[in-house]
Amino acid sequence: MTIPAPARDVLTPDSLAMLQVIAETGSFAAAARQLGVVPSALTYRVRQIEEALDVLLFDRSARQARPTEAGGELLREGARLLEEVEAVAHRVRRVATGWEPQLTIAVDGVIAPTTMLELVEAFYAQSPPTRLKLRDDILTGTLEALTSGRADLAIGVAVNASNASGLQGAVIGDLLFLFTVAPHHPLATVPGPLTDTVLRQHRAIAVADSAQRGGVTMGLLGGQDVFTVGGMQTKLQAQLRGLGAGFLPEPMVRPYVEAGRLVVREVARPARRVRLHYAWGGAGHAAPGRALQWWLQQLESPTTRAALLENHHPF
Repeated sequence: MTIPAPARDVLTPDSLAMLQVIAETGSFAAAARQLGVVPSALTYRVRQIEEALDVLLFDRSARQARPTEAGGELLREGARLLEEVEAVAHRVRRVATGWEPQLTIAVDGVIAPTTMLELVEAFYAQSPPTRLKLRDDILTGTLEALTSGRADLAIGVAVNASNASGLQGAVIGDLLFLFTVAPHHPLATVPGPLTDTVLRQHRAIAVADSAQRGGVTMGLLGGQDVFTVGGMQTKLQAQLRGLGAGFLPEPMVRPYVEAGRLVVREVARPARRVRLHYAWGGAGHAAPGRALQWWLQQLESPTTRAALLENHHPF
């Protein structure tokens, strides 16, 4: 008794291509002529595949070789797999020219998503072989993603990354944070400037630091009720609903303030203005590949840097 070969041994790219030729020509004899083999060899290979899968791939009752339902499914999946094999080969050839297989970018929640997606669109317009991955990070988690090796580029780092060992960095710009509340929130009508004593009596909305170790909080007071959320957009929505108060980037809240959906309140503490950076691997890392070089080149543009802070489009 002959034991059928495992499916993985018979479903090779050559075998899948052979089945495509049989289906296209409509007969084993025509396919054999096109492939330059004898018909018996072709028939034997098809039977090997059928035995391994325990299905009939072609209806041989007529003079033509017509795919069965199972055969049709294999032909469709086979065509897809052959396209993927070719795509992988193309990607490998491109990677050999200096493109990274994957580039991961940690993006802080204060960075404008519209501009980031515009940059992604421009990146993909080059048809690079590099797979792109964007991470949503907050506060020290943005830099930690880079220093831990989980990201190749960090955008929106709130500390000078050049102080970290082996990293290079550059300034994006300064970002002003405003203390805002919904018009129906009690703090909207309390006489200002708002002191820490007054603020402690009301819930603060905070964004959780995405760092896996440690982490920081900003703008919170001891003893204050805190509602913690996972991202800046959720924090914005929570403040629009009057669930609490807190500091938000001025460009992000600007349209809501202009529309009367948020109110800016002056606080007694100093204004919060944060200098943001972008950072990437330095001397201790491999030289930037072509994908990272492309992103660094875009970030050199003052227009791009400004847009990363300003280009928030909520409506």
